[in-house]
Amino acid sequence: MTKKRPAGLPSVKLIAIAAIAGLIAGAVAVYVKETGSGNGAETAAAKGCEAAKVMADALQPLAKGEIAALVAANPPRPITGLAFKDAAGADRGLDDLKGRILLVNLWATWCVPCREEMPALNRLQAAKGNDAFGIVAINIDSGGDEKPKAFLADNGIDHLGFYRDSSMGVFNALKKQGLAFGLPVTLILDRKGCLIGSMNGPAAWDSNDAKALIDRLTAL
Repeated sequence: MTKKRPAGLPSVKLIAIAAIAGLIAGAVAVYVKETGSGNGAETAAAKGCEAAKVMADALQPLAKGEIAALVAANPPRPITGLAFKDAAGADRGLDDLKGRILLVNLWATWCVPCREEMPALNRLQAAKGNDAFGIVAINIDSGGDEKPKAFLADNGIDHLGFYRDSSMGVFNALKKQGLAFGLPVTLILDRKGCLIGSMNGPAAWDSNDAKALIDRLTAL
């Protein structure tokens, strides 16, 4: 009989996939930067996020171990075009959630790495969620709310808010910005909504590595 792995602990294979995805993301980020519309376009895109460089610089050396695939933003920049709904069906955006460090995660019930990762995100929110830090997990299943809500309930995921985008618009917006290649996708944003780090692939977000990162960022 195959021994079942505890929920929320990504397999070695999945962690390896995440690391490879991180390398790809870094390479794409360099490509986008070097083939953009010049320094003027880059400066305009990063306008208002200059102060976030301190957090991006602090993030880089802490992207190790269980979160080694996390890539620091260079330069930090605003994240736009993410529109989704909350549990009440009201329209929301990242601007509504500014004011604390955010971990934004895109997931779907049909994504196996996402399913393995969600309990760890739930535990991180339970341990570190407060006025200084919060997780915004956005489900992108097509159709209604029933399936993702059932998944959360069946797996005891009770510390994460319920956010949804059944159109996959949030994924496509991040794909256009060179930040999404598959699921799960994770962004780390500063208090003003500026991107300071991103990851494609799963991670053990309840690990000591992840908690050390959150502690460092919230202390800045």
